Formats: sequence, structure tokens, C-alpha cells
Amino acid sequence: MSSSNFRKALTQIWAFVFKNWIIAKRNVFSLFEILFWPVVGFFSVGLLTSFLELDPNKTGFILIGIIAMSVIQVCQIDVAYVLLYDLWSKSLKHTFIAPVHSIQLVLGSWLIGVIRSFFVFLLLSIFSALAFGLDFLRPGVGPLILFLLGLFLTAASVGMSVCILVLLFGYMADVAAWSLSSLMALVCGIYYPVFILPFHYPK
Repeated sequence: MSSSNFRKALTQIWAFVFKNWIIAKRNVFSLFEILFWPVVGFFSVGLLTSFLELDPNKTGFILIGIIAMSVIQVCQIDVAYVLLYDLWSKSLKHTFIAPVHSIQLVLGSWLIGVIRSFFVFLLLSIFSALAFGLDFLRPGVGPLILFLLGLFLTAASVGMSVCILVLLFGYMADVAAWSLSSLMALVCGIYYPVFILPFHYPK
């Protein structure tokens, strides 16, 4: 790829970053996605671990799970919004006739999701350290970066899955933007180890 084409691709990606940023900034309800619901979910689960008097290892396991799911939910919803906003405003065709590639749409919205979900992670990690004594920096910066990278990539895959469902089923699939990550929590071992699942068969 030549330097001019590379600069053009970066400009197109930045255009979708800017578009999602403007939409998020003007939508006051987007603050609920990064402040209200993650904080309420974190403290409801965290206080339950205190009530049950769980040992520190089990408490840490559950708190890491709720923080991970909050980060994934916030990041993937931004990826899904790249099509959902156009679907709701009945302007989906304008997006697809624009001289851009689908990867540029996804990357632009994903970068906004990374920024917003990283803020959620910082907020919840501070609360976890102050309220429950869980320090995310204890394992080191390297493992923390790998942990966040895995969450961001998972969120991208979930968001793209929502976009595929929207393209296949239209308005009927927009509920997947909020339900798909919750369904994942049932089978990916966030709040409990996967060996307790009824369809898990030990070797």
C-alpha cells in the first residue's frame, strides 16, 4: 500500500471515529452505558460477595469477571452502533454507497469503543481497589495489557456479530446489541468456573 493510500485509509477511519464521537457526545444516555450501568452492576455483585463472606480468591474471580463483562459490553456496543445508528435513522444505504471499506467502519467505531471501555475499566478498577482491595496492577503491566487486549478483541468480534445479524434480519436483530454479551456470560466462566455447566463433560 502506497503512502497516499495509507493516509487516505487513516482519514477514512478517523472519519468514523469522529462520527461516533459526535453521536456519543450528543447522546446523554450514552453516559449511562459508561457510568451508571457498569458501576451499579459492579457494586451489586461486589456487595454480594461481601455478604456471602467469600474468600479473597473467589471475590477476585467474580470481580474480575464483572469488570471484564462491563468492558466488553461498552466496547462492543460502539462497534454495533456503526450500523444501528444508520438503521434507526433509515440511512443505511448511504453508508454502503460511500467509498469506504467495511473494515474502516469497524475500526473507527471500535477505537471509540476502546476509549470508552478503557475509561470504564479505570473507573471500576479504582472502585475495586478502594472498596474490595483488588489491585489490578499487582500482576504487572504486561499481563494487564494482554488482559485488556483480549477484552477489546472479544468486544470487536461480538460487535461485528451484531452487525452481521442486523444485515441479515434488520430491525429484529437490534436487541442482540444488548443481549449477545449477556448470553456469553452464561458459558464463558465469568462468574463461575465452566466445569459446573450442565453440558460440560470431564475428560
